[in-house]
Formats: sequence, structure tokens, C-alpha cells
Amino acid sequence: MAPSKATSNRTLRIIDANLNRIGEGLRLLEDMARLMLNNVPLTEQLKSMRHDMEIKDLPLKKRLLQARNAEGDVGMDIEVPAQQKDRDLPATAIANTRRVQQSLRVIEEMAKIFGIGLETKRFKKARFDLYNIERELVSRLMRKDKAERIYGLYAIIDTDLLKGASRGSTAVQLIEGGVSIIQLRDKNTPRNKLLPIALELKNLCAKHDILFIVNDHLDIALAADADGLHIGREDLPLADARRLLRIDKIIGCSATTVEQAIAFEAEGADYIAVSGIYPTTSKEAVEVVGLAMLRLIKSKVKLPVVAIGGINLDNIAETVAAGADSVAVISALLEAKSPGKTARQLIDIMKEHK
Repeated sequence: MAPSKATSNRTLRIIDANLNRIGEGLRLLEDMARLMLNNVPLTEQLKSMRHDMEIKDLPLKKRLLQARNAEGDVGMDIEVPAQQKDRDLPATAIANTRRVQQSLRVIEEMAKIFGIGLETKRFKKARFDLYNIERELVSRLMRKDKAERIYGLYAIIDTDLLKGASRGSTAVQLIEGGVSIIQLRDKNTPRNKLLPIALELKNLCAKHDILFIVNDHLDIALAADADGLHIGREDLPLADARRLLRIDKIIGCSATTVEQAIAFEAEGADYIAVSGIYPTTSKEAVEVVGLAMLRLIKSKVKLPVVAIGGINLDNIAETVAAGADSVAVISALLEAKSPGKTARQLIDIMKEHK
């Protein structure tokens, strides 16, 4: 049975209101991806979806406009407490994706009514596509604040170089010296003994608002609730690490070529560590790529770039001048009589040449 004219107009009014919500919500999400994250794939997906949701049928467009009655909307001035609360960017993204998803579902159902002339499948597909986009967008927004803290001195606590010194006391000295990031690197300690160490370092870093990163060991990073994971070229693939980590955790990747750096950026890395800048004794068989590669990678990616490998008081100035956002130091800190004092000296030089 065909709907009455009054029923048809009311139906069209519902569809029109929800199409407007979809366009408004997608535009906000697109601007977040484009202007806040500088993320091309997300921007393209959201822009394409926004255009696909527009009504191209001119007669139907006219009917929708004819049915519009914004001043007669009884819900226009109704607000619930949750709408009035301040919220951060990830919460804003979630609220708008849900708004779009709900409106897509409404149109899916209303499109089934006889005589409307809308394709239900198109809106259903967009709704399911948006579920995936939401996860990626919100994850990147949640990681953005952490990634922006990849700067300054990045201290790596490598247990092989501590020679019996306490990781905790070393971390305290480094924190007092002003480091911005601490990474735990340990290839030999059994996992059941490594976890308490990671938890101790995590708590120290959290207390002083320092980023805590775990090298290689995804399970330890998860169990210690580290801020992120750093992986090398022979570690767990980035896509698998991203899938298993919580969506607000950052991942750094080591690269020796421009191609690797660009690929890691495309796959969702949050920072790139260029290794090795100079010959080093802290790691065996390190390929030295030098400052030229550091400059080149910095010019090709938008992510923070960390320089690592053989950096000390004698060469940190030229490393910073070459464009490093952050400088990772191991031996020069851990083999110093006073790691904290050396950290301060390194930071002072960095500030002079930034």
C-alpha cells in the first residue's frame, strides 16, 4: 500500500534531517583527518564517503527540501547533560562517528518504505566502512599527543651495559637529568623477571610525565602498560604490533633507508628512528648510515625522527643540526660516572643547536 502524502512528507523529513547529520559529521571527521592528522588515506576515505552520501537525484532532492521544516523541529532545543560536557578530540571524533552511524542506520530503515527511492545497501556499506574508519581515526588522535612528545633526549636503558647498576636508580638519575623519553631494552632477562623491572620504570616515568617505551617485547609493553613499543626490522611486523597493542599506544620503527621510513609511515608508525648515525659499541653489526641519511629521511616523512647510534657529547650538536627531533643515547649515558649530569650536558648542547 502506498503511503499517504502526509506520511510521505514526514518520512522525507526524517531522511532529510539524517542526511544533513551525515554530511555535517563526515565533514568534521574529514577535517580532523586532513588538518589535524595530515593523513591522506583517511581524508580520502572520508571525503569519498561524504560525496557518496549526497543525493544526486534532483527530483528527490527537491522533495527532501520541500519536506524540510527546521523551525518546526521539537527536538532542536532539547539537550541532555552529556551534550554539554567539555570533551577532547578523540571523544569528539567518537561522538561524531556515532552520530553518522546512527543516521546511516535510520536512512537504511526509512529507505525500505515504499516510494522513497533510496538504495539501502549504499548506506549499510557506508555504516560498516565507518566502523573501521572510526577505529583508525580515534587511534591516531589518541596517539597524536604522545607522538608530539618525541623530542629532546631519548634515553635507552640497555641492561647489557648497566654492569650490575640498578635500572631503577639509573632511571631516576636520567629523569632528574631532564630526559624526555626512557626506553627499556633487554634481550636476555627472562620475561618473568623483566616484567617487574618494566613496571618499576613505567611507574617512575608516569610519576614524572616521561614517556616509557619498551623495545621489542610486545608482551612486556602490554603487561606494563607502557606508552609504546619500539620495533626493529627483525622484530614483530608493524601491522601485527598495531593490531595487538591498545589503540592509544605509539609504535616507533628503526629505519636505515628512505624507502623503509616511508613504508613505516604509511603503515602507521608514530616515529622513525634512523640508525645508526655513527659507529657504536652498544649493538653488534650496526649499519652506519650517517647524517646524510638522517637529513634525507627527515625531509621525506612527516613523523618525528629520532637519531640513534654512537651519539655522545662530541657529536650531538651536529646530529641535532641535521634535523633530528629527538636523539637516542645509550653508551654515553650508561657508561658515564653520572648519567644524570651527562644527560643535562647533552640536553644543554641540544638546546644550543636546535
